[in-house]
Amino acid sequence: MIFGLFRKRNNNRAIVDRQYSALTTAARDPIFYTDLEVPDTVMGRFEMLSVVMILFFRRTRSSQTSGQEIAQEIVDFFFQDVDYSIRELGVGDTSVPKRMKKLAGMFYGRLETYAAALDKHDAQALSQALRRNIHPESSVEGPTMAGLATWMLAAEAHLSAVRETVIETGSVTLPAPGV
Repeated sequence: MIFGLFRKRNNNRAIVDRQYSALTTAARDPIFYTDLEVPDTVMGRFEMLSVVMILFFRRTRSSQTSGQEIAQEIVDFFFQDVDYSIRELGVGDTSVPKRMKKLAGMFYGRLETYAAALDKHDAQALSQALRRNIHPESSVEGPTMAGLATWMLAAEAHLSAVRETVIETGSVTLPAPGV
C-alpha cells in the first residue's frame, strides 16, 4: 500500500514538470518586464512567478482531488526551485533556510492579499497590493501596476473556464499579457 503512494507521485512527475514549465514560461513573458512595470530583477521574477502560481493555485483550489494533488506538487516544486536558485546565487547554506522561510511568508502573504482583491474583482485594490509588493521602495508617484492587475483579472477569468481534464494533464496555459 505505501508503495502505491510513491508510484502515484512518480506518475504525476511528468504532469507536474509540464505544468510547471508552462507556468514559468508564462511568468517570463518579456511584456511583464518591458511594458507592465515589473522590474527585471531576481525579486521581480520571484514576484511574477508568485503571481502566476497564485493564479494557478486559486484555480485548482476547487479542483477534484487529482487537480489539488498536482497543484500541491507544483507549489512544492516552486519552493524547491526557489531554494535551488538562492543557492545558485551564492547564498551560503546556513542562511538558505532563513531566506526560504521569509520568501514562503512573502508568497502566502501575497496569496491572501491578492485573493481578497481578486475575489472582489477590485482592480484598484489589486494594483495597490501589487505596487506595495513589487515596488516597495516607490512613493505615490511610482508605477501604478494597473496593467498587471488587469492582466491578472483576465487570467483568473481565463483559468475559471479551464476544464478539469486540462488541469489533470498539466496542460493549463495562461493568456498572453496585453499592453
